[in-house]
Amino acid sequence: MNKIFNINLGGYPFVIDDDAYAHLKWYIQTIKSHFSDSEGCDEIIGDIEVRMAELFTEKLANGQSIVSRKELDEVIKIMGTPEDFGAQSTNSFEDRSQDQARSKKKKYKIKTGKRLFRDEEEKVLGGVCAGVAAYLGIEDPLWVRLITVVLCFSGIGFIPYIILWIIVPAAKTSGDRLAMKGEPVNIHNIGKMVEEEIHDFSEKVTEFGKDLGSKKKGITPYSNKGEAPYRKGFLF
Repeated sequence: MNKIFNINLGGYPFVIDDDAYAHLKWYIQTIKSHFSDSEGCDEIIGDIEVRMAELFTEKLANGQSIVSRKELDEVIKIMGTPEDFGAQSTNSFEDRSQDQARSKKKKYKIKTGKRLFRDEEEKVLGGVCAGVAAYLGIEDPLWVRLITVVLCFSGIGFIPYIILWIIVPAAKTSGDRLAMKGEPVNIHNIGKMVEEEIHDFSEKVTEFGKDLGSKKKGITPYSNKGEAPYRKGFLF
């Protein structure tokens, strides 16, 4: 009889047998090593664990209570092997041989359907319009907002908007944001999205710093002639 372990993966509790536990531990460690130089390493690992936990929950929906190597291999097939996302594999020779044998088998393309989320990163109120725009493949949510405003003024758009705001979950993780756009939620895409978000945030902080510095340079507290203080561009 195999030993079992109680683990917490992405905030979800699971019971897993020893063979699957050892391989899962190696898999997570390989991912951490691959993204160790990334500023978003912790966020990437956290989002990956949440996505794997969701997949395990789906696999165990038929009443099975213990995660085995079979379920783990199916989840890794969806998330991607270390070779798929460019990581250096650190597993044993036996496991490498098994991985190579599995990779030679027919690969099935994982089709990910879009899911409706509220996009709080692009929100004006609740992120409903931005989420609907992403779901429908509309690049600029402005068009959805305009339609919503027209429907609200006509008296038929306000209540549906409030209902969607209440029942549609917000996209919290990178996996949610990928599913919102209908993109495969795998390790490669999660890592790419988190790193792009960090890069965009850094650029915004840099631009804010430059704007703030420019405004400070435009302030002249007092003139040499003892005139009243003034701010460039404004009259007092």
